Amino acid sequence: MKKINTDVLIVGAGPVGLFSVFELGQLGIKSCIVDCLNEIGGQCSALYPEKPIYDIPAYPVINAQELILNLNKQIKPFNPEVLLSQQVEKIIDLDNSFKVFTSNNIEISTKCIFIAAGNGAFGPNKPPIENIEKFEDKSVFYSVKNKSIFDNKTVAIAGGGDSAVDWAIELSKNAKKIFFIHRREKLRASPKNVEILKSLEKKNVEFIIPFQLDSINGKNGIINELVVKDLNNNKKKINTDFFLPFFGLSNDLGPIKNWELEIEKNILKVDQSTCKTSKDRIYAIGDVCTYAGKLKLILTGFSEAATAAHNCYKTVYPEKVLHFEYSTTKGINKI
Repeated sequence: MKKINTDVLIVGAGPVGLFSVFELGQLGIKSCIVDCLNEIGGQCSALYPEKPIYDIPAYPVINAQELILNLNKQIKPFNPEVLLSQQVEKIIDLDNSFKVFTSNNIEISTKCIFIAAGNGAFGPNKPPIENIEKFEDKSVFYSVKNKSIFDNKTVAIAGGGDSAVDWAIELSKNAKKIFFIHRREKLRASPKNVEILKSLEKKNVEFIIPFQLDSINGKNGIINELVVKDLNNNKKKINTDFFLPFFGLSNDLGPIKNWELEIEKNILKVDQSTCKTSKDRIYAIGDVCTYAGKLKLILTGFSEAATAAHNCYKTVYPEKVLHFEYSTTKGINKI
C-alpha cells in the first residue's frame, strides 16, 4: 500500500479544490488532491470545457477549460500530489490527524481535510429513450467538449434550464440549424437568455414546444431523425445530425455521506466564518457546502478556499502565529 503524508487532503479537483492548493501553499501548507475523475477540473473539464464563464474577476469571458489550465499553472509552484480516478472510501479520526484510504489502495495521513467535491459524483439524467446508449458519444452528447463538431450541422437540444438555453445560444453561432425541444412553454433559464434565445427564432433556431421525446432512429450510432410527440400523442419527426439532451445531473456525495457530517439536502452545512463542517478539522468549500445566504458561484468558492486555509493554519502549525500578508508583499511562497 502506497502511503502519503500531507498537511491537508483536498477531496475534489474542480476549480475550488485547485485554488485551495494555492491558498494553502501561500501559507506554507502542503496539500494532496483526490478526485474520482481521470482529469482535473471537475465539471468544468468533464461537462462544459468550452462553455464561456463571465463572472471570473479580470476576465470579461473565459472558457471553463482555460480557467482550469490557468489554475493548474497557478498551483504548480506548490507541487501538490494529485490522485485521480479514485475516491476516498474510509477515514479514521486519530484525534489530531486523520488516516484516509482511497479506492486505489493508497493511505494518506493528513491533519485536515477540505471537501471541495462540488455536487459530488455526478452523471447526466438521461431521457427515457430506448437504445439511446447506442448513439451516445457518436451523435448523442450530454455535454459539449468540442463545439466545432457542430459547425454547419443541425442540432436538436432538449431541456428547459440554463444549460439547454445557454448551449442553444452558443451553438447557434455556428450550427446550420438548432431545434429547441421542451415539454412546456415556460423555460426555467435566466429570463435574459430566454429572450436572447427567442430572438434567434428569426435566424436559425426553431422551437419544438410543447413536445416530449419519443424515440431515435438511425444506425451505427449515427442519428437520422429524432421523434417527438405532443400532449395529444401526435408524433413529429426531426431530421438532425446531433442530439443534446440537457436534463441536469444526478448527484451523489458517495462515501462522504458516511463521514457523520451534518448534511442538508445532500449538501454539507458549515460555519460561514471558518467553512468548518460539524466535525473538527474537516472543512467544506464550494458548491458542496451551504450556509445562510450562500451563493453558488465559482468566485464564492475561491473565497471559501481562502477562509478555510487561514482557519486550518493553527491546526497545521499549532506553535506558530499567522501574520496576515498580502501577496503583493510576500510574492509566491515556497514549500
